[in-house]
Amino acid sequence: QVRLVESGGGLVQAGGSLRLSCAASGRTLGSDNMGWFRQAPGKEREFVAAISWTGRSTYYADSVKGRFTISRDNAKNTVYLQMYSLKSEDTAVYYCAAGPRADMHAGDVYAWGQGTLVTVSS
Repeated sequence: QVRLVESGGGLVQAGGSLRLSCAASGRTLGSDNMGWFRQAPGKEREFVAAISWTGRSTYYADSVKGRFTISRDNAKNTVYLQMYSLKSEDTAVYYCAAGPRADMHAGDVYAWGQGTLVTVSS
């Protein structure tokens, strides 16, 4: 059973940047497709980005395309989400996820992190 722990959240001004990290333990992220989801207050959890187990394929929600970059370092068993040009609407709890498909859907996820809060002030 893989355990995921996010870090890197915090308070940032609009236009700023943050990098989230997701460290995996319990086993290596060999063939896991990894992703990030977020949930804003009063809203459903939504997909943000995902990366295939090889790292060759990436997927992004339209709302973050061109501003966020997902990457992984399998040697460090870690996945990253680099966020640039942050907007107030990016404020949410961000969750790391592992799933069977790179084109990730919340219903397919078999491991979730506990979440890290990102607050963007305008």
